[in-house]
Amino acid sequence: MKIKTLLFIAIATILTPLKGNATPLHLSKTANFNIEKDLLLVQYDCKTDVDDLHSVAAFITLMSHSNFKKVNYHAVAGTYGIQEGLYVPPNDLFRLAFGDNWTDAHENLKNAVERVKVIAKTTLANQGDIWIADAGQSDFSAELVKALQADLPEINISQRIHVVQHSDWNEEVTSPASLDFVKKNTAYHKIADGNAVGNGTPGFRTPDYTNWKDKITDPKLIAIWQLAIDLGNKYNGKEDRYNNEAIAAGGLDFSDLSEVCWILGIADIKDTAHFFSLYSN
Repeated sequence: MKIKTLLFIAIATILTPLKGNATPLHLSKTANFNIEKDLLLVQYDCKTDVDDLHSVAAFITLMSHSNFKKVNYHAVAGTYGIQEGLYVPPNDLFRLAFGDNWTDAHENLKNAVERVKVIAKTTLANQGDIWIADAGQSDFSAELVKALQADLPEINISQRIHVVQHSDWNEEVTSPASLDFVKKNTAYHKIADGNAVGNGTPGFRTPDYTNWKDKITDPKLIAIWQLAIDLGNKYNGKEDRYNNEAIAAGGLDFSDLSEVCWILGIADIKDTAHFFSLYSN
């Protein structure tokens, strides 16, 4: 009996996770994005950090890779919350990167919600889910979810819309009511910050990475990256906007792409150099 008891205890110990060292679920799983049916919404606040500009260029680079050319996505600009500071005008970059496949929430929030709602409803009607990479705050997401709930009361939105957030600061400057609503009415995933390396998500803030031109060969992608960098340099820290030190040093910051990587199941990318080695061409 004593041997059996000890054996049972040993097995139980192995199978029981150690609470102090357990990895949170959102860092250990990959999202179940269905590339055949689902919609990816990439939503950029563009206020007041210029990192969104680099994130747009990195996102299009990823979407240009053969693995992700079938991803159904739509971009939204101006999805900011209650933070102070000036907007970073991204329209030229968005037009170059996305063509007509983007919506301007900064220009007209109500119209933007209505337009994105129509796109989302098409996906939901075809049995697809909505995945939102909140590269900013969740205020726009809250308005979108409310609009979808009003139009589609028969759908359990909390199981069909997934919101992914990587930044504590983004949560802090989302209006409290909007953040609470999104957390209660969607499948909300808080992942580790994309500004750091080695925390379970890619770290894409790299002050000393300057050789992107050695990796990108597609002329359109080169133009997109160059415009993103030029606009970033133009607005970084200007007129009391946030001064992104990585970009000021001549490096790159596309930390908001970490959410997209998590959604698409490629969160094992280590850092900026690793990203370019995998997806630049």
